[in-house]
Amino acid sequence: MKNKSVSLWQLFITFFKLGAFTFGGGYAMIAILEEELVSKKKWITSQDMLDMIVIAESTPGVIAVNTATSVGYKMRGVFGAIIATLGVVLPSFCIIFALSFAIEAFQENAWYNAAFAGIQACVTILIVNAFIKMAKQLEKDVFSIVLLIVAFGIAAFTEFNVIFIILIGGALGVVYSLIKESVSKKKSLANQGETQLTLQMPDVDSVNSENNCIKNVFDGENDATTELCDTQQKQDSRKEDK
Repeated sequence: MKNKSVSLWQLFITFFKLGAFTFGGGYAMIAILEEELVSKKKWITSQDMLDMIVIAESTPGVIAVNTATSVGYKMRGVFGAIIATLGVVLPSFCIIFALSFAIEAFQENAWYNAAFAGIQACVTILIVNAFIKMAKQLEKDVFSIVLLIVAFGIAAFTEFNVIFIILIGGALGVVYSLIKESVSKKKSLANQGETQLTLQMPDVDSVNSENNCIKNVFDGENDATTELCDTQQKQDSRKEDK
């Protein structure tokens, strides 16, 4: 759904700043993207952000660029996607192009190495922060928690390809959703059946009253008793109609 209130220039400037001042790659940018787009500008919701990150991670390419493309497309369609992508890529391209002429001199510079050591430590914190925020937005059910732990364990301690982890997780999510929906429908049908059965069951007091009247008639009670029974039956009939 396009948002005409956000101009293409605003998209470009926003993602240009994000691309220029974010160190550490796409995962480090996730926390900054959420802070800028969700908390400050409120262009998208937290759920939108989570969905876009999942899509960006599941498709080829850099996660930061893919996310920028998704946000741009959501805000202003195809042109928005192009502008947002250019905005986030252009700063890195210009900086790397300029540094490429003197990369050897920078690599041997002690100040350069010390600065990037500190940046790497901060980037790790940003990535952990982004992970915590995304984890909080997950559904708090047993399936999601178990899948999160298992996927993390496989990715962290094995050489299993992350792409296959994502694909398997998606397939398991679809299967779980179908099973959950099927169980929910069965419970709903069962509850409807119980409700209809309850409505069709006769009133206990009415049945007892009819039995007493029949007993009195067969025992030879007088006409007044019979008339009283008829009146009682009419009242019970009115209750059932209501």
